[in-house]
Amino acid sequence: MKLHLAQNAGLLTFSSHGPGYVSVNGTRYEGSVLVCGRDIVTDWAPNGFDGLDASQFERLANTGAEIVLFGSGERQRFPSPELLKPLIAQGIGLETMDTKAACRTYNILVAEGRQVACGILIEPAA
Repeated sequence: MKLHLAQNAGLLTFSSHGPGYVSVNGTRYEGSVLVCGRDIVTDWAPNGFDGLDASQFERLANTGAEIVLFGSGERQRFPSPELLKPLIAQGIGLETMDTKAACRTYNILVAEGRQVACGILIEPAA
């Protein structure tokens, strides 16, 4: 069986991550981002976990994705169910994981050709 690298021309993928940043296709972002296929939003959740509101999840719900991931930062934290109403109203589930796992999972799903959106939370510097 011949194996070769699948090319996802034009799709955004996470190329690295670390404390306080993620890189998408080699570009470093030090603020929260929403990544979906060929689109990136760099002002997704500027006020960190405690500043999350339903508007961030509404943006995720409106991406047209079949799968939505939430990278909650250095550790896994679950948003209040009240904030998830925009996703629930459209019948879209949310998978919450730490940022490292969300980046890896997103890249795998994009490589499979899935319609996935990923909101990555980067906490603002203290």
